[in-house]
Amino acid sequence: MALQYRRLLLKLSGEVLLNRQSGLSIDPDVVALMATRIRTVVEMGAEVCVVLGGGNIFRGLSGAQHGIERSTGDYMGMLATIINGLALQNALESQGVQTRVQTAIAMQQIAEPFIHRKAMRHLEKGRVVIFGAGTGNPYFSTDTAAALRASEMGADVLLKATKVDGVYTADPNLDPAAKRYRHLSYHDALTQSLRVMDSAAFALCMENHIPIVVFDFFEEGSLEKAVEGKPVGTLVSSCPEGSVTY
Repeated sequence: MALQYRRLLLKLSGEVLLNRQSGLSIDPDVVALMATRIRTVVEMGAEVCVVLGGGNIFRGLSGAQHGIERSTGDYMGMLATIINGLALQNALESQGVQTRVQTAIAMQQIAEPFIHRKAMRHLEKGRVVIFGAGTGNPYFSTDTAAALRASEMGADVLLKATKVDGVYTADPNLDPAAKRYRHLSYHDALTQSLRVMDSAAFALCMENHIPIVVFDFFEEGSLEKAVEGKPVGTLVSSCPEGSVTY
């Protein structure tokens, strides 16, 4: 099976783990589904890195709006990503997938420190590497952390998995005429403030020529299609032909 992208960085929103109906911040069924989908692409021959957000537990920016000092809130959010990473590690290993969690904040009892060479070696051995604690610095989003790690690991693509099926010309919930982009240039995404990722993350991907695929993680087969380079969601890249909508 031919893969378009051999080494990938999968960015998962922490809010994807949330079950609002039951009140669970980490839904075991969702984590198990994530693990199954990741195991499938590993079995396809892909080398997989994962960055998880922490918004299902705590988001630093929203904490600052409620009186929590911004740096403190951001560190709290970083710790939330470690909790999510450990949950995903447990689910993956229960399905027989070897996994390592590496963290930008030292916590030797539960995770390895981020060391580039060790992370590369884990990938070469077929292990899934989960990067936690963002960049280790406040004021940087997990999108930026994902773009940074993708650049450091030499990823062929950054796959941003969300609850929506791509990037639209407008909010489809408010504008029935909104169209989904098939291809979107970095330049258009920035100038039109489409909020695919923050500007720092975009700059890293653009400078290192890393395409971004935004897709609905819960759409059956979407992750597998993305790895194979089949049309799914929205591809954000240099787009020499210009931005194209469906």
